[in-house]
Amino acid sequence: MDSAKELNIPPFVRTPSSQSRVLTTAVRLGVRPFTGRIKGRSVTIRFWRSLVGAGSRWLPADSRVTIEPITDPCVDDPDIKRPVRGEWLRASGSTAEKGAILYLHGGGYAICSPRTHRMITTRLAAETGLPVFAPDYRLAPEHPFPAAFEDVLDAYRLLLARGVPAERIVIAGDSSGGHLATALTAEACRTGLPAPGGVVLFSPWVDLTGELAMASAMRRRDPYVDPAVATRFGRLYVGAGDWTDPRLSLLTCPSAELPPFLIQVGAIEVLRAEAEALAEVLEEAGSPFELQVWPGQMHVFQIFNRILPEADAAMREASRFIRQAVGADSVTEAA
Repeated sequence: MDSAKELNIPPFVRTPSSQSRVLTTAVRLGVRPFTGRIKGRSVTIRFWRSLVGAGSRWLPADSRVTIEPITDPCVDDPDIKRPVRGEWLRASGSTAEKGAILYLHGGGYAICSPRTHRMITTRLAAETGLPVFAPDYRLAPEHPFPAAFEDVLDAYRLLLARGVPAERIVIAGDSSGGHLATALTAEACRTGLPAPGGVVLFSPWVDLTGELAMASAMRRRDPYVDPAVATRFGRLYVGAGDWTDPRLSLLTCPSAELPPFLIQVGAIEVLRAEAEALAEVLEEAGSPFELQVWPGQMHVFQIFNRILPEADAAMREASRFIRQAVGADSVTEAA
């Protein structure tokens, strides 16, 4: 396709770049063979946590943003049962009075942390002008469901208790963090808690049973996610929980009262079917949403936003959506 013509079409329908093709091949050959061997044993999980944490140091945070670790005891809010831990990420001049982004990191509910996702969180902070709070929620298998959900619910309550208007909060997340973001938003609508102004999902993990991933047409093409491993991680998190619990089973709980959603997913990942299924549920419920299926892209490609032109464009799309969700006049445009 002619490059001049590509400039006139949305970035999420353009031909994959050469950088993207090279990275996808490298991940398929160098990472996928190892991720397929991840078992559910605690010693294996701890090893991968250390490996991913070390690898994340090669993806530096945006230098325009300051990072402040916090532990808030929340003694003034009886609904918050335990201290909220995480980190604030702020660009110069940003304040929570304008709004905030609650970012929930992925990692299969068992791996990763706010630190591993700073390539995304600092970029959002810099481009939207909004502070980002990334909670350090508890992980499985040490802390199965509903531990992670309770922690992010407490984090959302914390933002509300600190005076951030709900309509100016955007909840965002990738992979399992996308599952948490959707579950948290639906819980707010079910329980009468003020709903956020918008939701951003990067490659959301929707079906923890693994059935959709195992049946996906992309099962053999996905360069990174092994659906069998995803199924193991789902079982680790759910533990003895009820799979039909609305905080787990997202496709059975539509609501017309949900805020606008932006869903971004790679066209060659096994979770594409899950993102499309969630979009169908939102459509049937009459909830506003935007689904972007990015050609040739893999799971949570947005984390490579300093390397891939598609990831850079995807982050700009997400920032656009967030600014619109909270009110374009309330945030500072990125320099």
